[in-house]
Parts: sequence; C-alpha cells; structure tokens
Amino acid sequence: MKLIIQIPCLNEEESLPKTLADLPKSIDGIDKIEILIIDDGSTDRTSEVARSHGVDHIVRLTKRKGLAKVFQTGVDAALKKGADIIVNTDADGQYKGKDIPRLVQPIIEGKADIVIGNRDIENVKQFSWLKKRLQRLGSWVVRQLAGSNITDATTGFRAYNREAALRLNIISEYTYTLESIIQAEHKSLAIGNITISTNRVDRKSRLFKNIPEYIKRSLMTMIRVYSMFNPLRLFLTTGAGMICIGTLIGCRFLFYYMLNQGGGHIQSLILAAVFMIIGFQLLIVGLISDLISANRRLIEDALLRVKKIELKIRDGLK
Repeated sequence: MKLIIQIPCLNEEESLPKTLADLPKSIDGIDKIEILIIDDGSTDRTSEVARSHGVDHIVRLTKRKGLAKVFQTGVDAALKKGADIIVNTDADGQYKGKDIPRLVQPIIEGKADIVIGNRDIENVKQFSWLKKRLQRLGSWVVRQLAGSNITDATTGFRAYNREAALRLNIISEYTYTLESIIQAEHKSLAIGNITISTNRVDRKSRLFKNIPEYIKRSLMTMIRVYSMFNPLRLFLTTGAGMICIGTLIGCRFLFYYMLNQGGGHIQSLILAAVFMIIGFQLLIVGLISDLISANRRLIEDALLRVKKIELKIRDGLK
C-alpha cells in the first residue's frame, strides 16, 4: 500500500525543510511513503529546496492558482503516481508529522474513506478569540449543511483513500476544505475524525487578507456547494417562504378590503403580488436546478469511470 503525502506550497523555502524532516519515514500497514510538493507559482526557491531534500515528486505551477486548485492538482498527481492513500498537510509546519500514522489508521483498517484531523481550536494560542468563534460557527454551519459531525471544518490536515480521491471534484477557486466535506457527505463517503495538537505558526494566513473577506468567501462557497447537491430543497424552501410572506400580506389587504378600507392599502396588494411572483419563480428555478443536478451526477459517474479506466491502463503499463 502506497501513501503519498502532498504539501501545497507558496513561497515556503524557509519552513519547508523543517516540515519535511518531521514527516514519518515508515508507518505500520504502509509499504511505501512518498512526498509530493505542489508549488503554487512560488517566487522563491521552494521547488529547489524541495528537490535538494529528496522530495519524490514536484509539480510546479507557473502561475498562482489558489489553494483549491492546488489541492485538486495534487490529488490528481498523487493518483497518477499510484497512491492508495493521500495525506494533505501544510508546508508551514502547523500540523505534526507524528499524527500522520493516527490519521491514516482508520483508512488502513477500512473504517473510513476520509479522516479529518480536528484541531483543538480553543487551545490554539495564535488564534484570536474572534477567529475561534468564527471557526466554531463555520464548522457548525457545515455540519448542518452536510449532516456531518466534523468539529473543525477548515483544517487542512486530512487523509483520503483512493476511492474518495477519485470521487471528489473540487470546483471552488478559494478553498477545498468546506466543499470537500459537503461533497463527501452527499456522496456517502465515510468520514472519520481524530483530535490533533498543532505547532505554533505566527505567519499571517496567505489564504485571505482579512476576516470579513474570509467570511464572505466561505459563505459563498458553502451556499454554492449546498445548492449544487440540494437545489430542490434550497429553492423550494426559499420559494415557499416567499409565497407564505406574500399570502400573509395579501390576507392583510383582504382584511382591510372587507372593512371597506382597501383603497388605502393598495401597496400591500402590490407587495403581496411581488413576493408571490418571486416565490413561484424560485419554485421553477428549483425544479430546473434539480434536473441540472441529476445531469451533474450522471456526468460525475461517467468521470469516475474514466478516471478508474485511466488508472487501470497506467497500472497495466508499469
């Protein structure tokens, strides 16, 4: 069984050597461990440093693509290199290499398709009080949308078996962490959890410039992904809500109309009509979106078959 540890990098020449040195050299149940670096258009010597430290595989992007694209690029490359298990970790040394054996153990035992390394958020010293609260809130929202029991939805310390890696198709251009959990739950992939401790990292995040931007982009990602997998529920619920509001406002107009005071409440009638029209439009959008979602599932099934055939052909040529 081959394990490939993938590390997305952006200008990590200083932190990368320590991160590589901390990775395990052997794990019970794993026959071979290889390291994959995905260089996201770094302007420093990240790739050269990785090569000098004996990294097995380096994928260098000529232009910065962002974390989500880098993650998907790494997964695709790891599958092509014959990975049975893929571990994703950060280059800044936040996650400890000694936790990787625990991370992959549920997959080795066949108990999980994906394993999440949950940080003890309250005890992460470099996180501010506000960031801790936002992390908790964001994870709670993801649990409601995905129906999962993940306590740390934004952690990048994760392990995937081959089936999970083949099934996940990240479309977000911002981050893969939230989308992959929602996708995995809706694709009936078994998700396991372990609790991990982290190293202190004082460097500012390169994923977002400020908290308002992070909140906005994370919310957009969650809404987009949820609407992909549950369009009928989303639009039917929203449309029904609009119709109910319109009905209530219309009843208010009828009440005054019965009292011969309808002339002074024409605005209510217009507003009721607006809400009901919007509501019916949302219902129609929901039906159309559900049909599109069904086609997307068929396309993903076809893509999964193509990926598996490609891997079989590649394995046969070796």
